Amino acid sequence: MAQQPAFDQKSIDRFLTIELARATERAAVAAARLRGRGDEMAADRAAVEAMHEELARLPVRGRVAIGEGEREAEPLLYVGEEIGAAAGPNYDLAVAPIEGATLCAKDMSGCVSIAAAATAGALLHAPDAYMDKIAVGPGYPDGVVDLDREPAENILALAEAKGVAPGEITVCILDRPRHAQLISKCRKAGACVRLISDGDVAGIIFTTDPAETGVDMYLGRGGASEGVLAAAVLRCAGGQMQGRLVLETGEQMARAARHGITDPRKKYGVREMVSGDVVVCVTGVTDGPLVDGVFFGKGFIRTETLVYRSATGTVRCIGARRRVSGGD
Repeated sequence: MAQQPAFDQKSIDRFLTIELARATERAAVAAARLRGRGDEMAADRAAVEAMHEELARLPVRGRVAIGEGEREAEPLLYVGEEIGAAAGPNYDLAVAPIEGATLCAKDMSGCVSIAAAATAGALLHAPDAYMDKIAVGPGYPDGVVDLDREPAENILALAEAKGVAPGEITVCILDRPRHAQLISKCRKAGACVRLISDGDVAGIIFTTDPAETGVDMYLGRGGASEGVLAAAVLRCAGGQMQGRLVLETGEQMARAARHGITDPRKKYGVREMVSGDVVVCVTGVTDGPLVDGVFFGKGFIRTETLVYRSATGTVRCIGARRRVSGGD
């Protein structure tokens, strides 16, 4: 009998990509069954359980670096949970089984399911805290924007780099009271401001394809773990991002220290948040600018997933259609 060829690292990476896509597809379908039902918690729980079940089949030894929270509070996909094949190679996982649970509960645009797998130790282990963020897409000189500049300076610099007037720059910002002054400053600078109600990972991903999404820049304060997930996509698709943790209490400082954060005021770039190879899968739950949402047809379910790989710099769109039984 001929000897079977070795399952090399490249083969593992490609297989992992497909398996990771299956995990976000499963989570998206589970959440989509609860679209418009007004129950964020139920949608989140369904997505977490479905993703966890699928990730358990991964052919690697996975460790959740960015997840649903601390072990004491979350039974599944908590930070530090080990999942997948015990004998496989080591990978760090970053997951958001449902990004924008409120959007799903209200059946609004832009809810997605996200999972990333990176070489072990590649992901910044962000604590449960806020992060100030700025991001732009690919094709601009390094340092075209900076977190420490005023919004007007960044808008003008980006407009000059793009060869347009500031009025043709669109800035995406989470619609929160804490951003009232930021929104005012961007509008005073002449920029268009696109407000989103939830999902700042998707908001940052928008910047990677402004011709399709209409978004040139992302600004604002959101979750630190979401910042790392967004940086993973930029690592693959190109673009620039800076983030700084917002640590305002002694408890937050202590939590950050447990995560290995020694400089609480450090300004992180993409390669500091994601330092190694990474694969990211994004599946639509509801229709949005990035991907279409789950469609339940007669006897089938259709999903759409974007797959980003840093090793090849590719972005693939996977449209999947699977048959289901009459009662499914």
